[in-house]
Amino acid sequence: MSPGTWRRRACVSGLARTAVFGCAGCGAVLTAGVSKVALPIHLRDTYWETLHPPLLEAGTYAVDPEPYGPPWRLWDEVGAQEAAARGLFAPCGSLSDGPSDTVLLAPGDMRGTGVIAERTEGYCMGINGSGGPNLACLGCGLPVGSRIDDCGQWQVVRLLPQAVVRLPGPLERPVMEWAELPADGVLWHGLSEYRDIPAGAALAHVVVAARGGPVEVAPGPIAELLGRALAALLPSGEGAKRLDLAGPGIFEPAAELLLVPVHPQTGEVWQPSGGAVAVPVQAALWAELAFPPQRTRLPVIGGLPEGVERDDPLPPHPTMPFRPSAAAFRHTLARMPAVCEPWLRTIYGHEY
Repeated sequence: MSPGTWRRRACVSGLARTAVFGCAGCGAVLTAGVSKVALPIHLRDTYWETLHPPLLEAGTYAVDPEPYGPPWRLWDEVGAQEAAARGLFAPCGSLSDGPSDTVLLAPGDMRGTGVIAERTEGYCMGINGSGGPNLACLGCGLPVGSRIDDCGQWQVVRLLPQAVVRLPGPLERPVMEWAELPADGVLWHGLSEYRDIPAGAALAHVVVAARGGPVEVAPGPIAELLGRALAALLPSGEGAKRLDLAGPGIFEPAAELLLVPVHPQTGEVWQPSGGAVAVPVQAALWAELAFPPQRTRLPVIGGLPEGVERDDPLPPHPTMPFRPSAAAFRHTLARMPAVCEPWLRTIYGHEY
């Protein structure tokens, strides 16, 4: 299929100017040139007692609209009305009263900052900013953000919006059309170790789209990813809505619910041409479902020389069935107004 046959867009192609962030106190340059991308879906979920890679790729940044950092307030103190105004519709342990719209970057993109020695709090293997901003501008000493690299947390720097200014960069980065993404390899297969996190978020969107009714999952990778969890959360029976996969570069099947990618740069959701409900999925996970990586134990061309035997170990066999992240599932549902409906509030507390 040629790219022209699936050039449906969910965003307007254009140019995104590279940004450089500087100190609001003295104007010193604090970062390399970075281009804005969508907020990673796996931001909120982690694995404790493990060291994580950087949350964002080098040369990119994202903005987190939710408050982050101290001080913290208990849910009972905040109340349901104020929490809903913040976009949180189900109870949680505590809410941050820190700043909103912090700027997230890979630690390697920072320039001209140093760690504040008195604020190096952490759990056991790094620092986490729990005591307040731990990075300061080397030019004037203004606290500008926090570096986070402790165990159980993604490596990231959060810049305080009031402490930095955006400076225009000299370069521009194109915003890709949907047709370009699979062809250029932007939807890379890089979430194998953490794929349960975007799967948990996708599961929440499927449950809401199904309105509590039965779902018939298309056989294959989608069933392996979500089938067991959906069977545990939703009823079975007649009138099931079919769940399948659609997006750039693949045929759009006949189904009521379609898993479609979220643009990795703009955060826009790819829209099907028919009347199906678009269920958003993190781009790398969608690519893993749509274009599974080809693995072979034989050379692509020819065969092994006579007398030579391969001694590669077999791929590791999972010790248990795949399970979407329950934490990501609940985190996503808690930020959807539909969770206030009785049928969904019951599912919110259900184990699968």
